[in-house]
Amino acid sequence: MKALKSRVTRGLPSQAYVPTCDNSGAKLLKIISVKGSKTSRGRIPAAGVGDLVLCSVKKGKIEMRKTVVPAIIVRQRMEYRRPDGMRVTFEENAAIVLKDEKGNPKGTIFKGPIAKEVAERWPAVAKVARMIV
Repeated sequence: MKALKSRVTRGLPSQAYVPTCDNSGAKLLKIISVKGSKTSRGRIPAAGVGDLVLCSVKKGKIEMRKTVVPAIIVRQRMEYRRPDGMRVTFEENAAIVLKDEKGNPKGTIFKGPIAKEVAERWPAVAKVARMIV
């Protein structure tokens, strides 16, 4: 996992529900924890675009439900700023389910655009993505 060039505002706190945008079998995820997050005492960990999170599958195929899976946040509604000054925001939040924590996606098709920050950090996701914004 590479470092990000842009400073992404973390818009999805722990316990947030996030829909998926791939064909892995999961439809709705609940964020349990954010990998590598460091916060002050008492603050709820939050995730932004490109972050690796552990999620519980709430809706989806029967074999996927009630399992804990790693996922990557690929879109968020909260605005964040890129180093060139451009501000990026998406219409909805979305995540991608992974096979393992190395970044290999479980699904083979991603619906909708994927943030450039995700493609830079996770090359395996960038290979499958059709549209990178």
